Amino acid sequence: MKGCLFIIAAPSGAGKTTLVRELLARDPALKLSVSYTTRAARPGERDGVDYHFVERQRFLALREAGEFLESAEVHGNLYATSRVWLEGEMAAGRDIVLEIDWQGARQVRLAFREAVGMFILPPSIEVLEQRLVGRGQDSTEVIARRLANARGEMHHVSEFDYVIINKELRNAADELEAVVKAARLRLSVQRAHHPQLFFQLTQSDDED
Repeated sequence: MKGCLFIIAAPSGAGKTTLVRELLARDPALKLSVSYTTRAARPGERDGVDYHFVERQRFLALREAGEFLESAEVHGNLYATSRVWLEGEMAAGRDIVLEIDWQGARQVRLAFREAVGMFILPPSIEVLEQRLVGRGQDSTEVIARRLANARGEMHHVSEFDYVIINKELRNAADELEAVVKAARLRLSVQRAHHPQLFFQLTQSDDED
């Protein structure tokens, strides 16, 4: 695999989707993996762009056929990443962003050991609640459930390489971008992208 894989996870309401969109706008070389989901589309979301929206039966059939790299159930809905698409894109040298939950991230990292994991945290639980209420999309009961789930999700922050605290959008986006740039400079990545140079270095070592 020549492409880099970036995993970005966060509890609901931490600003993950907004930050991922900002990152993609800043770095055209990054490509977003469009997940499959059984949940209904939210206002403004487009099929094939934000998610592949499928019925539960179709989702289960795809999973049974081995189409998915990972899958997880979150808030009663199923989500998954296409294995075939991801492996093809990375083999072609493209850098991919996965916007998934911690369960999916754990499964992906078993298959892609060099994937870079980033977890986005809100500055506080109080701010997280304010953001969930401010979206105006969920009932009081749903918000309470999302907050309870968020606490559990945040306990898995130690499974990630980098932590971004989304207190101010621009700063958080800068930090995400910095991680991406640094990851591309890792020895393994540079060696994959510049094989001739490293071959020459090896030859020089042999001559010495």
